[in-house]
Amino acid sequence: MYWNKTKECMDRAEIKKLQSERLVKMVSYVYHNVPYYREKMQKAGVEPGDIRGVEDIEKLPFTTYEDLNKAYPFGLAAVPKSELVRVHASSGTTGKPKIAVYTRRDIDTWSECAARCLTMAGVTRDDVIQVGYGYGLFTGGLGAHYGAEYVGALVLPMSTGNTKKLIDMMIDCGATAIACTPSYLLHVAEDLQKAGLVDKIKLKTAICGAEPWTNEMRASIEKQLGIKAYDIYGLTEILGPGVAADCDAHAGLHIWEDHFLPEILDPATLKAVPEGQSGELVITTLTKEGMPMIRYRTKDLTSLETSKCSCGRTMARIQRFKGRTDDMLIIRGVNVFPSQVEAALLTIDGTTPHYMIIVDRVDNADTFEVQVEVDERFFSDEVSKLENLSKQINAKLREALGLNAKVSLVQPNALVHSDGKTKHVEDRRKLYQ
Repeated sequence: MYWNKTKECMDRAEIKKLQSERLVKMVSYVYHNVPYYREKMQKAGVEPGDIRGVEDIEKLPFTTYEDLNKAYPFGLAAVPKSELVRVHASSGTTGKPKIAVYTRRDIDTWSECAARCLTMAGVTRDDVIQVGYGYGLFTGGLGAHYGAEYVGALVLPMSTGNTKKLIDMMIDCGATAIACTPSYLLHVAEDLQKAGLVDKIKLKTAICGAEPWTNEMRASIEKQLGIKAYDIYGLTEILGPGVAADCDAHAGLHIWEDHFLPEILDPATLKAVPEGQSGELVITTLTKEGMPMIRYRTKDLTSLETSKCSCGRTMARIQRFKGRTDDMLIIRGVNVFPSQVEAALLTIDGTTPHYMIIVDRVDNADTFEVQVEVDERFFSDEVSKLENLSKQINAKLREALGLNAKVSLVQPNALVHSDGKTKHVEDRRKLYQ
């Protein structure tokens, strides 16, 4: 099933030609409309006329998290605010979020890309789809919502936080599709089984993303609910959910190359690697108006496959992610950087800069623990004092990250101290095996 067969099944030569045409226009567009990019290009000794096609992409400078921080909030916008209609954001390495802004056309493009992904998962205008991603600044909720409406499906905007109500609505409204994180869907499946309600649902498909998940988790979801589960990928900085998704072949995520130009680069040399070899995924937006991204370094490690898929689509497929080049964690669909935890702890009197983040997956749900060394001056046997400190830390972390953490206070020097790069994260989830 296709949403836009003309584009999804283009010949590889046609794809390259279209990408080249759009890249040339995009480079000229950002050069003349985004002073920040113009300065970067001038420093790199590149002018729009130097870019004549995709083969010249390596001449262009990269865009990174640091650029987003420096240009915060609207320094990378290519149009005046009067032409912008939406702001989204996700966690950044500092206290400031990564901002993305959209024009009306950007929203339409996003909706169409998301519609392609949902159609691959079997969603049609005859379906009732629950959107269980968070709404608001997070792109998940509205991204899936607009894509589903574009398809013509009936949307139940459930968001997160009330599983009982979601299950009630799933049964009462006859939901046939759901979009949410895979770990949350497993939680829903368990609640349905405990209540003996699995045979009451009409669910047939799930579109899961916002966090890494394994083939084993997919198999568990499909077995417990008797449905098909599909993976969807997106980044706030690029667009949101809908950048890529998998089809029935589950042989990689089709990235919509008419809108995005993907590269796989060696993280050390930042040079292109041969097809099939793993490296860092770098994406250039080819049609985005509000805040285009030129060679954005995603930090995600993967490879690309450009052979024609058994589903008939010719768009390149992003293979299973093997990890990241930075220390970002995705916990319950939320981006978390150790630097955010450290910054929060440093604002609390009685703690030290020594901490350890422990993430695990228990009963298909992410657990998030932060072990914190207490300053020797404040460490005591008085339980009430330690409990108050623990509550204070938890509140500060929740404010900074939007997540609840289990806070474990440890005595001075209990954690490993290092003169070099100290390890602050222990991720036990085995997501990239």
